Amino acid sequence: MASPHFESVNAKPGTKAGRPGLPGGPIALTIALAIAMVAAVLLIEPLRDAAGDAISGETASLRNDLRGLGAGGVALIAALALLHTFVWYPAEILDAAVGYVYGFWPAMAILVPLWTAQGMLAYEIGRRTARPVIEYFVGSERLDRLERAVENGGATLLLAARLVPIVPFSLFSIVAGAAAAPRLRFLWTTAVGYVPITAVAVYLGTTLEDLSPTDPRVWAAVVAVIALLLLARQLKPLFEGD
Repeated sequence: MASPHFESVNAKPGTKAGRPGLPGGPIALTIALAIAMVAAVLLIEPLRDAAGDAISGETASLRNDLRGLGAGGVALIAALALLHTFVWYPAEILDAAVGYVYGFWPAMAILVPLWTAQGMLAYEIGRRTARPVIEYFVGSERLDRLERAVENGGATLLLAARLVPIVPFSLFSIVAGAAAAPRLRFLWTTAVGYVPITAVAVYLGTTLEDLSPTDPRVWAAVVAVIALLLLARQLKPLFEGD
């Protein structure tokens, strides 16, 4: 698969022939978004407290931050999801807290769309900013190898990455964008892949100490994860043209 060319990226004067310049616009927008996020965390006290608890893994404190806020709590959750684009705290901390405060199904209705949107944002940062930066510093040949690896992995790789908790969601989204994974494929695998791992974390949050390894819902989540991986190769041909 040939690497797509970015029309907005032109060679800098004095650089080697064929070597792209850095895209000032996307880089500036990414930096501005990161600065705005940091400023919001520093200036908005509820967000500052919640962000500190999420980063430090204080699930109980995060639950207290969200409790009783109503619609404001949803806005706070959205801000924390956006923060994950730049600060890779364990997303399961937020999932468990939201599950405890809002209950299983409302939490899923809040979190899955938010995490999917956040994944797409990280993907676009990877595609528009990280990709040309990587190409500038390491060369198009190495970038092509990364692109081929992601393309060969197809939907199976994209789904599997969502189902492994130790892989920061945002980091993989940026890498997938830099590797020019097809947007439609990335979108649907992100939305589908988030469901089982988010469901497990939310369920843990709703049950807390009462969680039992023999609970059928826990086993159902495990089976769903395995089934998604097995079915991914069957679904891949439907999206090969995206």
